[in-house]
Amino acid sequence: MFEPNGYLFKWSFSFLLCLSAGFWLQPVVSKIPLGSKLSVSDNKFWVSPNGDFSFGFFNGTEHPNLFRVGIRFNSKSIPVEKQAVVWVVGADIMVGNSSYFSLTMDGEMNLFDSLKGVNVWNSKTSQLPIASAALYDNGNFVLLTDNEDIAWQSFDFPADTLLPGQYFSALHTLRAASKNHMSSYYSLFMNASGQLQLRWDSHFTYWTSSSPIGLNFTALLTSDGTLQIQDQRRDTIWSVFGEDHNDTVHYRYLRLDVDGNLRLYSWEEASQTWRHVWQAVENQCNVFATCGYNGICVYTETGSQTCKCPFKLSNESIPRCTIPGRQKCRSGLNLLNYKHTFLYGMYQNDDLVSGISSHQCESLCLKDPLCTAATFMNDGTARCFIKKTPYVSGYSDPSLSSVSFAKLCSDPIAVDPSIVATTSSEETPQKGSKFCVTCVVGAVSGTSVLFVVVQLAIVFIVYKRRRAMKKAVLGYKGPNSNGLTVLSFSEIKDLTKNFEQRIGPTMFKGLLPNKQPVAVKDVKATTTEERKYRVAVSKIGSIHHKNLVKLKGYCCELNHRFLIYEYAENGSLSKYIEDSKLCKKLTWGKRIEICMSVARALSYLHTGCREFVSHGNLKCENVVLDEKLEAKVSEFGLHNVASEMSSSGFSAEMDVEDFGKMVLTLISGCKEDGEVSHWAYKEWIEGNGLNVVDKRINGGVDSEMLDRVLRIAFWCVQMDERMRPSMREVVKVLEGVLSVDPPPPPFTSQRQREEEEESSDAGSELDSGRF
Repeated sequence: MFEPNGYLFKWSFSFLLCLSAGFWLQPVVSKIPLGSKLSVSDNKFWVSPNGDFSFGFFNGTEHPNLFRVGIRFNSKSIPVEKQAVVWVVGADIMVGNSSYFSLTMDGEMNLFDSLKGVNVWNSKTSQLPIASAALYDNGNFVLLTDNEDIAWQSFDFPADTLLPGQYFSALHTLRAASKNHMSSYYSLFMNASGQLQLRWDSHFTYWTSSSPIGLNFTALLTSDGTLQIQDQRRDTIWSVFGEDHNDTVHYRYLRLDVDGNLRLYSWEEASQTWRHVWQAVENQCNVFATCGYNGICVYTETGSQTCKCPFKLSNESIPRCTIPGRQKCRSGLNLLNYKHTFLYGMYQNDDLVSGISSHQCESLCLKDPLCTAATFMNDGTARCFIKKTPYVSGYSDPSLSSVSFAKLCSDPIAVDPSIVATTSSEETPQKGSKFCVTCVVGAVSGTSVLFVVVQLAIVFIVYKRRRAMKKAVLGYKGPNSNGLTVLSFSEIKDLTKNFEQRIGPTMFKGLLPNKQPVAVKDVKATTTEERKYRVAVSKIGSIHHKNLVKLKGYCCELNHRFLIYEYAENGSLSKYIEDSKLCKKLTWGKRIEICMSVARALSYLHTGCREFVSHGNLKCENVVLDEKLEAKVSEFGLHNVASEMSSSGFSAEMDVEDFGKMVLTLISGCKEDGEVSHWAYKEWIEGNGLNVVDKRINGGVDSEMLDRVLRIAFWCVQMDERMRPSMREVVKVLEGVLSVDPPPPPFTSQRQREEEEESSDAGSELDSGRF
């Protein structure tokens, strides 16, 4: 029993002594008090009053020494090995065998990993009036207030499973478990039109519920085995149900499986198995990338499916699941022909050419050096799909009228023929030949030695010259251990010609004796202790990244504090956005490049340095463009320089939010303010994303990339900082290797959204422009 701080709690016992995952369960409780704790070694569980669900640590056969914590079925009618997991803390976090999960006295849940020695997950609920926790009979784990109101619930953060009674809306996402390199890309979500969709990597939809289009729809799995979509009045507007609909079934769940299919499962007492009674995609081959990279899903005569690797030559004994269409082939290229097969490109849209023949489609791919494969639709539409990606997958069936082509070398070779010829000559010299192996070896050895000596001499000369130049140009007091030059205040005045050319509020252009320009920033940190200032500057000076402005030196003399940066020829990004002429240089492609560069710079600051470094003040003014208009982030980590600014007040979440605001400013051309996200989100959610784009952009706009960029930007500026992604995730999303789900309204908190939903349930009418 839990008795923290002398408080008394009511207990409801149901003395179950059933064995779960090899652990004896503790007595069932109706409430879980603050201060409670579960650990792997204690073998304790929190159990629902009816005994159907338990919350605690469990492990899987794939990683016997690693554990997850979450909710699973617990009924004694279900064998231990078949007690399906329905929710996992952090979706897929695994921890060591000395880890623990705690509900602290301030109402926050923490998962401590013994392997890393840190908390790897927390609920961030310490600011809420949490009084206790409970595991409900429906499998929902909740945090409660003194008035028994739900302040947080696991039903709002589904992993890959929905339970009966659990609502699913546009704010939620199911994602398949990360069991292989493909599965985590599968997701189920409700789009802005209120339709359920199964997608792979967010850009390819392979199943959509045939429901009416509308706003504020929610999905619900009912206890009788029906998956419904309901409107604001809770009226059913679309539904599907399993084979055992309305049968007496005690346990059900809906899960997005690792193969990308959405299935409804029921527990069958007679056979003691979970039986899937409905699945969204009837034929598994119609699930995108069901056979992974370059695999083909083939229909069999029995109606089942199998995966094959057909991209191989007939004389190869081992199938090769690659399409090396872009490799250099000495003997030319050819196309392998696959009838009744449809291929699709992954990570990249296909190029569509219409009104041509199958032969012309084949010829186009063969002549295009970027083409890896092609599919011709032989159904009267005369469409040719050209794939320009090494990742191609698809499916094959006798009923398909399409024909596909995969590019391969005509005669792949393992080694260079010239090497084979040389080796042969060395081993078996022909009669009368004047070929001298020893002479060749000696000549090569002598040449190599001479080459090395020359290279070393060149390196030494260059080193001496650079060192002499550094002493002549920057050697006022000599560089410190981090290569930073220490300058006096009089030398700063000389460099800037007494601060003659101002290039920013506290930034001046300077010129070194060798005419190399630099940017000199007046930190104005007059109260900073000298030792702390030098330590902070030294830390910044040790950070090097191609998208970060390099710190070259500093001044620390009496009350003067200056930093010397490399100079960016084209100035700040804000200047280009605000100037009607200069902004023409910021094409769509250039703006996306800038977003990528800034994201990579922040990701490096957060995770690539020895210690975490936050920027603390990211905005367009602090992003500069060099002579090639390549973006670099400046003035990072300056809060560590001024003692009056506490570094603890800056966080990764703040940088993420600032990045989102910067992206919206860069895409829209509007000034940074709180209204931009409101307006941009309203346009995007209504399907008018192109209205957000700066009208001054010359050339076209990639609509798919626009959608991806806006989505991640809206996630970054979420009012609830717990919902913001990491910069590492942002980079992956922008690179196109990580999917991004539809974001909720960024300018309302989770509690505000719940209040709006409650008011909607009470009958209040919401117009389409309110979020």
